[in-house]
Amino acid sequence: MNLQYKSLMIRDAGSGDAQRLADWWNDGAVMAHAGFPKGLGTTAEKVKKDLQTDSDDTRRRLILEIDGETVGEMCCHNQGDGSAEIGIKICEVKWQEKGYGRQFLSMLIEELFRKGYQRIVLDTNLENKRAQHVYESLGFRKKNVRVNSWRDQLGQWQSAVDYELLPEDFVDFTKKS
Repeated sequence: MNLQYKSLMIRDAGSGDAQRLADWWNDGAVMAHAGFPKGLGTTAEKVKKDLQTDSDDTRRRLILEIDGETVGEMCCHNQGDGSAEIGIKICEVKWQEKGYGRQFLSMLIEELFRKGYQRIVLDTNLENKRAQHVYESLGFRKKNVRVNSWRDQLGQWQSAVDYELLPEDFVDFTKKS
């Protein structure tokens, strides 16, 4: 995948991205929202090997760039039956809270619907109100709240919100700016 909108780029993650991804995934500040406040404890070599299994038919890790600077990542999992599960992290703090997440998500969602997906799902931590606001502004609808459904690395119970987006509900933020 190679999508561009103005200064934003979404591209497939490759072996050259393995160290950056490992650094982010090992950073507890980046990964806390996903339940890993101590990070994942992975290596660039493990990430590089795992990236070799990426495929548009199963799972794809994506890199986010703004003006050529690597700022975050996305993922897309083919769930079958016309459904895709996606995720996003703008990992570099200086690029957060600037509206780029909506635009990156719009770029990916538009492409997935263009490719024939009929449903996009994602989830987020119940405490992540900012992410919920972003998802709902794009047209995602809450489907379920899973209260105390898992424990993070510190043993704290966490809850999650499941979202779903259908093509007719999609609000494309690349068309708004």
